[in-house]
Amino acid sequence: MGKPTGFIEFSRELPPDRFEEERTLDYLEFHLTLSEEKLQNQAARCMGCGLPFCHTGALIGGMASGCPLNNLIPEWNHLVYNGLWEEALHRLLKTNNFPEFTARVCPAPCEGSCTLAMREEPVTIKQIEYAIIERGFEEGWIQPNPPELRTGKRVAVVGSGPSGLAAADELNKAGHWVTVFERADRVGGLLVYGIPNMKLDKRIVERRAELMTAEGVTFVTRTEVGKDLAASQLLTDFDAVVLCGGATRPRDIRVEGRELSGIHFAVDFLSSDTRSMLDDDIRDAGWVSARHKDVIVIGGGDTGTDCVATSLRHGCNSVVQFEILPELPPRRLPTNPWPEWPRILKLDYGQEEARSTFGKDPRVYCVQTKRFVGDSRGRVQEVHTMRVEVTKDERGGLKFTEIPGSEQRWPAQLVLLAMGFVGPEEMILGQLGVARDARSNVQAEYGKFATSVPGVFSAGDMRRGQSLVVWAIREGRDAASAVDRYLMGAAASL
Repeated sequence: MGKPTGFIEFSRELPPDRFEEERTLDYLEFHLTLSEEKLQNQAARCMGCGLPFCHTGALIGGMASGCPLNNLIPEWNHLVYNGLWEEALHRLLKTNNFPEFTARVCPAPCEGSCTLAMREEPVTIKQIEYAIIERGFEEGWIQPNPPELRTGKRVAVVGSGPSGLAAADELNKAGHWVTVFERADRVGGLLVYGIPNMKLDKRIVERRAELMTAEGVTFVTRTEVGKDLAASQLLTDFDAVVLCGGATRPRDIRVEGRELSGIHFAVDFLSSDTRSMLDDDIRDAGWVSARHKDVIVIGGGDTGTDCVATSLRHGCNSVVQFEILPELPPRRLPTNPWPEWPRILKLDYGQEEARSTFGKDPRVYCVQTKRFVGDSRGRVQEVHTMRVEVTKDERGGLKFTEIPGSEQRWPAQLVLLAMGFVGPEEMILGQLGVARDARSNVQAEYGKFATSVPGVFSAGDMRRGQSLVVWAIREGRDAASAVDRYLMGAAASL
């Protein structure tokens, strides 16, 4: 415990963000930083709990309570308070391969289960994590550290998203030769093409990929396993295979007018925009513009928020975000007690920017899309909706009942579908003959990660379904341990 009275003396303080009017003109990260003194004061707020919940990573009500990586949060808070930054970095890296990613994009379930959050605002865990890892790079404490000994074993990792990178990093540390196959032109998977640059600067992903390359990991981009390279070839060329291809099939909507042009999956919209930004504003036939358009975003999660923010940067005429669920309460309800993930209303960065631009929160609640209407050239022009009442059925599931007379028409020349993902793609799994579970994900028991095919393992969204980046890293780490045991038996080092 850094300072016994710190949580009494200091209030929660976050650094300011760049002004909305300024940041919507570019794709630069919008979070600023605190001074070292203020960061140490924030670390002093950690209560040094005898039984901390911030790093439990338990699932309560289907959501994470505490950090799934079991980060040693009170320990590195104590070290930061005492000015021992390099030691704090060592403790942080002990459980998290990529704090520079989680400190930017994780929703921080650790803060939701912080003991201080029972009565006060939680410790700024995410901000302190960011400060530790970025200081580590700035001070030169993070340098390539390849393994001294190699086992001679070869492992193929398919997919370079957070689970694939974590598995590759751990397996390389164990001394195995690791090759990561990525079908895109850059390493990072959803970290590059699924998350906009203003949330995660792509130079940060590139920095980590360069470090891993220097440590001995081989990255093969522009190669889709199952298409450019037969999946069976991996079983011939490698001693083990780890499938980390993600859950990349977007959920569609089946209503009248779905075939109209101007209706796109959010992932296609975001990835084409990021590709254009990275390639010096080269806008090919796949690039989708929101400029001078009325935009409807269907879906209320993080991806929907990213679509709102990106549309604003294009210069849209208006943007509305549909959520089928009711608006969340401003504070915890008795049915959502600590240390559960707090299901409360939050204004994310995209909504902040839309409010600044158009004067109001873009979200509308309890809205169900009924049809799309187009013009004579087959281009979407309107979205027709109904309001719904959300209740629970006898089994506890959600029931949506349309409210008579609540029909509404919304102008829209661009509709973005941000309703999540339904599972992994077929090609590589079909070629390998890997068994699936009821949700079409790879069937591989958590903790073992072994598929129905000997020597083939799976981790991340491809195994568990769409989830958080922090869960993907945890799965990649644990799958690497399972692969190491498979390859080395009693000599396993992870």
